[in-house]
Amino acid sequence: MATIDECRTALEKLSDSMSGAEGDVGAAAALDRSVSCHVTDLDVTFAGRMRGGRIEVAETLPGPPGERAQIRLALTGDDLVALVDGELNFASAWGSGRVKLEAGLMDLFRLRKLL
Repeated sequence: MATIDECRTALEKLSDSMSGAEGDVGAAAALDRSVSCHVTDLDVTFAGRMRGGRIEVAETLPGPPGERAQIRLALTGDDLVALVDGELNFASAWGSGRVKLEAGLMDLFRLRKLL
């Protein structure tokens, strides 16, 4: 089972990848939205913002997110690490329910370019 530190490192790695993206992917990563990532097996939520092509984690909170972020992700720590490392396909994980992504319709259309 992935640790909180490994999950934070995975989010930092994802943020680094997003910040270097160009074209349509770079445009999708440039959204300015509140973000939460609930790691279900650790019952911890990373909350912050996606802006300037990066994910800025402002706080790590116990339990599910208290406030409704504009972009919400929920998955296990192992799945988060595997997604960021390219070992888990997002589309199949989302389709099977292993990963939950919630956002407004327009944001979902933009975010699909990142995935």
